[in-house]
Amino acid sequence: MYLIKRITCLIGLTMSIFSFTTTAQSLSKTAQEAIGDRISPIGSAYLDGEIGTHNVATIAAKPAEPRSGEQVYNSYCVACHATGVAGAPVKGNKAAWEPRLAQGMDKLLEHAIKGFNAMPARGTCMDCSDDEMADTVKFLTKNMN
Repeated sequence: MYLIKRITCLIGLTMSIFSFTTTAQSLSKTAQEAIGDRISPIGSAYLDGEIGTHNVATIAAKPAEPRSGEQVYNSYCVACHATGVAGAPVKGNKAAWEPRLAQGMDKLLEHAIKGFNAMPARGTCMDCSDDEMADTVKFLTKNMN
């Protein structure tokens, strides 16, 4: 009885091995490539000390010269401060800016850098320097109606 079980298991194992190899060989080359594409890694990981420069995205360099307040405003601030989105004071609207200006320019600059209420930190300009932020606040608050 023991011998019959062993022989049966051996025959079953042999058949299963051949059935898997036959299935894999019967796939077309295109199908095999498609499977390879689907199971290939998405990205690359590097261990400490390895340098993988071939996959590194180019990072935009910081501007050589500081941007003016107007340049920063037109690039990052205009979407909210031209329309008043989420309660942002509109540029040139004296009534909207007076309560903020009453707190002082230092407080206004602090809110611009750290964020306040719906205003994100640095107004989403993460590469703006503190000086650029100060120039932008000055640009926003001049020529009020």
